[in-house]
Amino acid sequence: MHVAHLTLHDFRSYADLDVELGPGATAFIGRNGQGKTNLVEAIDYLSRLSSHRVASDAPLVRAGADQAVVRAAVVRDGRTAVLEVELNPGRANRARINRSPLPRPREIIGLVRTVVFAPDDLTLVKGDPGDRRKFLDDLLLLRAPRLGGVRADYDRILKQRNTLLKTAGVARGEARDTALSTLGVWDAHLARVGAEVLAARLRLVDDLRPYVGKAYEAVARGASRDDAEIAYKPSFELDGATDAGDLTEALLAELERRRKDELDRGISLVGPHRDELLLTLGNDELRLPVKGYASHGESWSFALALRLASYDLLRADGDDPILVLDDVFAELDAERRRQLAELVAGAEQVLVTAAVAADVPAALQGVRFLVADGEVRRDD
Repeated sequence: MHVAHLTLHDFRSYADLDVELGPGATAFIGRNGQGKTNLVEAIDYLSRLSSHRVASDAPLVRAGADQAVVRAAVVRDGRTAVLEVELNPGRANRARINRSPLPRPREIIGLVRTVVFAPDDLTLVKGDPGDRRKFLDDLLLLRAPRLGGVRADYDRILKQRNTLLKTAGVARGEARDTALSTLGVWDAHLARVGAEVLAARLRLVDDLRPYVGKAYEAVARGASRDDAEIAYKPSFELDGATDAGDLTEALLAELERRRKDELDRGISLVGPHRDELLLTLGNDELRLPVKGYASHGESWSFALALRLASYDLLRADGDDPILVLDDVFAELDAERRRQLAELVAGAEQVLVTAAVAADVPAALQGVRFLVADGEVRRDD
């Protein structure tokens, strides 16, 4: 899979842009603030309908414009499809395939798949649990796009339930009885949809685990594939439950058990939104959490291993994802820079951004574009 052509209209800093791309390594070289990351961000947006840099669509639309358009010709198994997303902040976005509108924009998710390495990846290791949950959910979305709808349903149910918990917590008499009765309905919704999210995450972590160990061995000096481990830590004991049916019952039981605490605090304390992805280093005798114990170099190696493992897992599913290395080499020492470049050089398409050409390792010396003053020019 690779992007053969990228067109942008009023996306970020670009009023109009057309860039011809191809398989292999492509580097976008330019000083900070010139717009090189905007190019790879647009391709990544087509993959997941979200940015790896900002939480909402509004910053993606060029100042003064009402909407933005990202269009790409994507080649997969020798066939080309034109994918297009129209971003309309404050209104519904629109998506098209080969100029034909899709009923829902999220139906475009996963048709092009990307794995992005970025300087902020260190938050996967040192950040809050929400950063690691997002990592899992983004990967889930690429493997099973329908889970985007499930995750959106869960967020909606959670918001409604939290509002009801606040109301029930302060209500008295008949009003409290009514709120508690309604809460039981939302408990059932949360348990049913939450169990589907939880089951999918558990399967993903099981699938991803061996790839993480292999990737950490490749990027960390002197490491073995048994050094790095990941494990899923739910917000309560599952007692061996793994399928959605058993997890639904387990969630309902835990919601009932924690009812008083939730009413006191006015917030949902049970469910996938409270779970954690545990990252550890060590061996059977001593295994420690990466956060708080790992060195800076070990933390970077683990973050890189998570991205490499994601790439290898998606590749094992049958597609070669597009790799995006966004200003990542400036954050690495020479040895890790070389190791990472050699590991990804065989990908069908690798898109690199860098402030200076010298930051791009020899293994990724392919087509080069210079990005400056709003223009993208091929450097022949």
